[in-house]
Amino acid sequence: MSPKFRRLLAASVTAAAMAAASAAHAQDVKLGFLGGFTGPIESLVPPIHEGAKLAVAQVNEQGGILDGRTLTLLQGDSTCIDTTAASAAADRMVNSENVTGLVGPLCSGETIAAANTAAIPGGVVLISPAATSPALSGLNDNDLVFRTTPSDAYSGQVLAKLLNEANYGSIAITYVNNDYGKGFADATAAAFEALGGTVAANEAHEDGKADYRAELGSLASSGADVLVVLAYVDGSGQTIVRQALEGGDFDKFAGGDGMVGDSIVGAVGEGKLDGFIGVKIGSSETAGTTLFTEAAKAAGFDPAGSFVAQSYDAAFMLALAIQKNGSDSREGLSAALREIASAPGEVILPGEWQKAVELIAAGQDINYEGAAGSHEFDEKGDVPGVIIETVIEGAGFKDVGPVQLP
Repeated sequence: MSPKFRRLLAASVTAAAMAAASAAHAQDVKLGFLGGFTGPIESLVPPIHEGAKLAVAQVNEQGGILDGRTLTLLQGDSTCIDTTAASAAADRMVNSENVTGLVGPLCSGETIAAANTAAIPGGVVLISPAATSPALSGLNDNDLVFRTTPSDAYSGQVLAKLLNEANYGSIAITYVNNDYGKGFADATAAAFEALGGTVAANEAHEDGKADYRAELGSLASSGADVLVVLAYVDGSGQTIVRQALEGGDFDKFAGGDGMVGDSIVGAVGEGKLDGFIGVKIGSSETAGTTLFTEAAKAAGFDPAGSFVAQSYDAAFMLALAIQKNGSDSREGLSAALREIASAPGEVILPGEWQKAVELIAAGQDINYEGAAGSHEFDEKGDVPGVIIETVIEGAGFKDVGPVQLP
């Protein structure tokens, strides 16, 4: 064999191998997961990510997607608070990785940034399991932005109700200066005043500072009974609570879902925050909840963590919508998402992937009833939801149960 022929043969084999690898890779149907793996909610993110990973694993274990193709979940660090980083992570997913859909981001400001800079221009359906700002409902999104968690407009009313029932006559609110913090603070303040309470102070703060003693002095001078912290447990919220205790500014606290993480007890000290009133997004108790709980425990993560069930549902519904759409094209996916999530149709529960594929192939309608409950999206892509009261006792938060509004 001549040297020239050997070179040609080697080049042909290499090209064939590269083509085969490229074809195999092209067979993957890709979803992206964007979350704050670093930043002020980093302790909350791992189980949320595990929820989405479980949905993808179940799809692949039950035969895959679109006639046996593999569903993959790529991840990107959107940091929660750095909208530039979130936009860059979303751009990579949409324009470089060419994902069909996105789970996340998680925080409201980064979700809005990712949607406006990448998802909406790229025609990519985005489902956030955790972004709760009312501002999301007002996006001009071409029916591409959805969420599996209720708005803070509702969570704020629930938190106000709990504060009123705890006989707090006046509250001081400190909120992180972004879409999440402001929306939650406005909703809580309005609802508390409507119940006859006094909002003695309602002040923004910037995340990432080492010292909040000046802000705490201003809040304490209001004479409020309790400090409501609407921020992040691994960021400004933790620092504010710790410095409030150290300075004797407050000894009673409450907070929203961004503060519901046991890491705050580890940072401040067990016993010092007992009675801290929190609210978090919960799940309705349905057959789907039970199935998800069993599967999550078998997979080795906590199914009751904040936004974990919502993340599972976001990933599983995207997979169902892709299957319903008949391809991994972005075109038509939002319409398919609404179809698989809404009645009427044969009910599909968490993990029932093979059943869903068979029904879709037979031309029958399906209606996904998820780990976090029903997801009947309204015209804005919002869903009703369940809000859980949770209170710090000893080493961490203990759930009290769902809260109903009148």
